[in-house]
Amino acid sequence: MKRIILVAFTLALLTSGCKVFKSSKKGEAAAPATETTTETKVFSVPAPKSTVRENPVSDTMYETANKAAEGKPVSIRSENFTLSAEDQAAYGSKSFYVIVGSFSSNENAGRFRQELVQQGFKPIIMHGETGYYRVCVDAFNDEAAARSRVQKIRVEFPKYADSWLLIKK
Repeated sequence: MKRIILVAFTLALLTSGCKVFKSSKKGEAAAPATETTTETKVFSVPAPKSTVRENPVSDTMYETANKAAEGKPVSIRSENFTLSAEDQAAYGSKSFYVIVGSFSSNENAGRFRQELVQQGFKPIIMHGETGYYRVCVDAFNDEAAARSRVQKIRVEFPKYADSWLLIKK
């Protein structure tokens, strides 16, 4: 008995969704379905105007590196951070820091630091005002040199293509 009810229910669902069984209003004949075609509209977008900047070093949109090394612009963030006492002596006077990793836990930053040491880097860990632990591989007083280092890292180590610059507030 349950099987009969199940089969009847299934057939009712199938037929209620089918166009063949749907009826139109009383007295009206069903109109045949017709396809309408519309032409596709094509829009063109003008190419962006390129401008030559007098001071591209201070502009995050333009890079001075060669075209092969240029994947995406170097991202720059500015924040306060703290360094360990030994790192403060060596890097405290610098203004631009090349960051290759950012972590919410100090343990993860420490593990990443060990991986970088094995690859030949001399990384330090900085604790930012945002609560993140930044893993820095180089520090500079000159922005152009720092940008150049970021581009070099991106070319030589593609897995660090998201490296960026941190400016000391």
